[in-house]
Amino acid sequence: MATFQRHPSSYRDPSGFVFYKDNGLYRQVNKIYRDDFNALLESGLFDRLVKQEKLLHCELLRENLTGSPDWFCTLKPEPLRFVTYPHEWCFAMLKDAALLTLDIMEEARATGMILKDATPYNVQLHKGRMIFIDTLSFEKYDPSKPWIAYKQFCEAFLLPLALMHFSRLPLQPLLLSYPEGIPLALGRSWLPWKSKWQLNTYLHLHLNAVVTKEQQRSIGVERGAFSAKKLDNIVRSLKEAVTSYTYNGKDTWSGYYNEASQRDDYLAQKKEIVTRWLPSLPAICSAIDVGANEGLFSELLAQRNVPTIAADFDHFSISQLYEKTKRDRLPITPLLIDFSNPSPAIGVNNTERPSFLDRVHTDLVLALAVVHHLAIGKNIPFESIVQLFRKLGENLIVEFVPKNDEKIQYMLQQKKDIYTAYTEEAFRTAFSVHYRIVEEALIGQSGRTLFLMTPHEA
Repeated sequence: MATFQRHPSSYRDPSGFVFYKDNGLYRQVNKIYRDDFNALLESGLFDRLVKQEKLLHCELLRENLTGSPDWFCTLKPEPLRFVTYPHEWCFAMLKDAALLTLDIMEEARATGMILKDATPYNVQLHKGRMIFIDTLSFEKYDPSKPWIAYKQFCEAFLLPLALMHFSRLPLQPLLLSYPEGIPLALGRSWLPWKSKWQLNTYLHLHLNAVVTKEQQRSIGVERGAFSAKKLDNIVRSLKEAVTSYTYNGKDTWSGYYNEASQRDDYLAQKKEIVTRWLPSLPAICSAIDVGANEGLFSELLAQRNVPTIAADFDHFSISQLYEKTKRDRLPITPLLIDFSNPSPAIGVNNTERPSFLDRVHTDLVLALAVVHHLAIGKNIPFESIVQLFRKLGENLIVEFVPKNDEKIQYMLQQKKDIYTAYTEEAFRTAFSVHYRIVEEALIGQSGRTLFLMTPHEA
């Protein structure tokens, strides 16, 4: 039997595990999950959810690829373009993932099944919409038991959404700090008093926190039956709560393109140059747009059917792009990423969930009007910036903004000018260590320059 590599995040559930073999990704279903898996198939729930594009399609294989005595069957899931994590999602993405989880819970209940866990890590953005990826999360419904995933849903979905709704602040770092969900007792203390006047918020967060605390003091106490009607009411109430939460706050660079388009024909000329250069590159199968804002140049790549990560730290801009991606089914993955502090590796041994830089390596990196924000806004030297771009991908289209540019001068009004090394010559020298310049072009009368670069080994 050929060797396989178990995925480092797939260790919690005895029902099965995800593994790699021969450059393919598979999921093993263990014998212990046989009855629940057969119920999932025989009920028609699996086929229905796949057809509705709510559950990731998987091919069923009757081959034991691991040689494990626990093996029942093997699944080969449809490949995902990029793997993302909840702390990289905007509010709307987390909200859609929550509603998807509740929709699936309702459909499962209608066929005598239930979700045994309810974590955002069971959901990914795929082909422009959120989709459930954990086929082994379903089990047969037992009306004598409460919904075991209820508290997890409240802590991992409902509470983060409520906190962002009431604070009007993007709080994604909390999801990084609490990947299993924000503890109810802690999150409840952060909610404003007025949140208690919203019935569903009060029931599922405030009251739930109190009840959970009491239950922890009463371990071993037998609890009564949990009727299907009661469960359905809880799911419906959760859905009402999630639906009611909104976040529309504008951030630092919201509306950047509206402002940029007023600078003569700067934006149009930049778009024309990038469009002209793209055909000269080798086949581009993936790309990342660093500092994408609302994704104008990500859409340029999407029009060529290039799967593109559009990453920016501006929550409002990424939210706008996500709604457009969802509506038009664009091959774009909008993400909240601060490139001065990208998502780290987390979990057991720091291998359970890889860092952003370990997950992403594309054929093309777009870095337009972003270098000066890193170099002057964040005090990051050119040498570190070029290393970042090289980790993100192969070919590079990068924009250099001279120091006399009005945007840089505005930035320098807020801080002391210590940036004697910020020159075009220093920029060229630093980038030449990893890249060779193929083409360069001034962007109209802006004074800004675009560079097309390829790595030396190419």
